[in-house]
Amino acid sequence: MRIRERLEKTEARCAELESLLARPEAAKDTAQLQRLSKELARLRPVTEGFRRYRKLEREMAELKTNLAQGREDPAMRSLIEEEVRTIDEELKKASVRLEDMLLEGCEPDAARDVIVEIRAGTGGEEAALFAADLFRMYSQFAAENGLKSEVIDMSPTGIGGLKEIVFGVSGDRAYTLLKYESGIHRVQRVPKTEASGRIHTSAVTVAVLPEADEAEVDVKPDDLKIDVYRASGAGGQHVNKTESAVRITHLPTGFVVACQDERSQHKNKAKAMRILRAKLYEFQKAKHDAAIAQNRKEQVGSGDRSGKIRTYNYPDQRVTDHRIGLTLHDLSNIMEGKLGPIVKALAEDEKVRKLAAG
Repeated sequence: MRIRERLEKTEARCAELESLLARPEAAKDTAQLQRLSKELARLRPVTEGFRRYRKLEREMAELKTNLAQGREDPAMRSLIEEEVRTIDEELKKASVRLEDMLLEGCEPDAARDVIVEIRAGTGGEEAALFAADLFRMYSQFAAENGLKSEVIDMSPTGIGGLKEIVFGVSGDRAYTLLKYESGIHRVQRVPKTEASGRIHTSAVTVAVLPEADEAEVDVKPDDLKIDVYRASGAGGQHVNKTESAVRITHLPTGFVVACQDERSQHKNKAKAMRILRAKLYEFQKAKHDAAIAQNRKEQVGSGDRSGKIRTYNYPDQRVTDHRIGLTLHDLSNIMEGKLGPIVKALAEDEKVRKLAAG
């Protein structure tokens, strides 16, 4: 579908949403009201940008008509020609902005907060240490972009590593900024635990899940098996004395989530349910995307977690993103949360692919 057609459809959808929300009965269904309001908030900036673009087009058409009629004196004609050049430049810039806004605005998860899971993979203690490094990197990246991070659950190791950590990131464009991080992250370096100085290769998996609220994901109580148990690891006097840890199994899918970070069983259950809803939302979304893309050879921006997406090579201070063939010799800054250049390159690649796919 051409960009203009998509913009026109977006504008029509905005008008439809405004009409639906204006109906008296809209306020009676809270879940639908919230869903429609979120969609309108996501699409309205695109529509407003399209209207500004059309206004520039009308101004350009009027100026060109005046030039074609040739009634103006040379001085006036020169001014009109200058104005044509100015508006032409504005149209080009507006076109690029509209493409970006359209692709982001039509991404249903663009405005969502996210839950990020980091798990140590192959490499033992070294993988756990790198998992901790990645958590620090994402925390700093989030802070630099005005986002808030909140640890939901974590399993630390004895020397500062993390077997697993689950944390939430909230704020404007949280999903947009972090959605490319899902996958296997490989590190090549001399581990702290290695006495001979040999370079080891370890791996860590990252999953970025859009957060979903209760109205969006229907979780039936009968589908849940909830176990409580005594927490283990760091956590204070309550550890191993009260059954505050919670494990929830979603029987239809087999998803298991657990949380023991809080002292309160109630709080741990609430956090575990947040993770479960995010997993179920992502599961439903993946099935939907697969149905749409079944005839495509590759999916755009899918964040496929089955393969290696990035390698961090410490001896060469090199970071390579394998999806787009991008290599940067700036590992130290990247590990300090300076992910901007990588995210920008991935976003541009996704834009090109989506526009080509129509």
